[in-house]
Amino acid sequence: MGSPAGRCRLTGAKVALAADADLLSEAQRVSGEVDRIFEAALADRCDGRDRLCGAMRHAAIGGGKRLRPLLTVAASQLFAIDEARALRAGAAVEAIHVYSLIHDDLPCMDDDDLRRGKPTVHKAYDEATAVLAGDCLHALAFELLAEPATHEDPFVRAELVLELSRASGLDGMAGGQMMDLAAEGQDLDLGAITRLQSLKTGALIEYAVEAAAIMARLTHEARVPLKGYARNVGLAFQIADDLLDHAGDEAAAGKRLQKDADAGKATFVSLLGEERARAQANLLVEQAIEHLHDHGEQAELLRAIARYAVERDR
Repeated sequence: MGSPAGRCRLTGAKVALAADADLLSEAQRVSGEVDRIFEAALADRCDGRDRLCGAMRHAAIGGGKRLRPLLTVAASQLFAIDEARALRAGAAVEAIHVYSLIHDDLPCMDDDDLRRGKPTVHKAYDEATAVLAGDCLHALAFELLAEPATHEDPFVRAELVLELSRASGLDGMAGGQMMDLAAEGQDLDLGAITRLQSLKTGALIEYAVEAAAIMARLTHEARVPLKGYARNVGLAFQIADDLLDHAGDEAAAGKRLQKDADAGKATFVSLLGEERARAQANLLVEQAIEHLHDHGEQAELLRAIARYAVERDR
């Protein structure tokens, strides 16, 4: 019959395999739910704003990995949070993410023509509309969080807004983007790159997980393992991005690759080399999963997401 430990390992392997198999369908389901939230919020106003609504829908609906809302939904399962609430919080994080992509693609920043396999907003519409579309998605994020439908407790809603503000502003995503722009042609070391990416990419990923903890009214001390999980996943995700940018397929990625090398920017791959970077990403995934050791099968989706962070091709 085998030892109890052996049976536990076998059971764990089966659960992990099932979770990995279900990840794609769950991601597609969550993506569809997020699309429905955006469709309702971004319906035409039947006046001069319709072009703006169309630009927002172009950017926000029908594309992307939806990693952040998927993380929020997965983390909410640890605390039996109503999924409709988790989806609203996840859509808020996605709105911030999409606004950042619209602005990043502008000629004044990365000057990209392709995003998620289709023309960037300033190419499909125009630069002024793209700026306004990003502005409105930024505002939509906080509107979603502040409405009572997200949570009945106004103190919970206020903390959701506060922490997303921090994750998306000077001490989060936007600050990291400024560091990235300033890094062109600079000789940054591994610590500096880690700090940059922890803000630019990691801050929103951490928030996506912490949002569930906020809605569950966890203390800051009780959130530490989840924040550790999210921090490791965020860095693993960025290393995987660097690996894809280094040697990925543009058709699969749906965007222009090797931009960092062309701009003379240091990355995890340029500093560590491809083999060591891949090993570091895998180590981060193992550490992320270890942070979930107090949770059982309800955390399998989070574990599958961590593994996906380094196994994806886009």
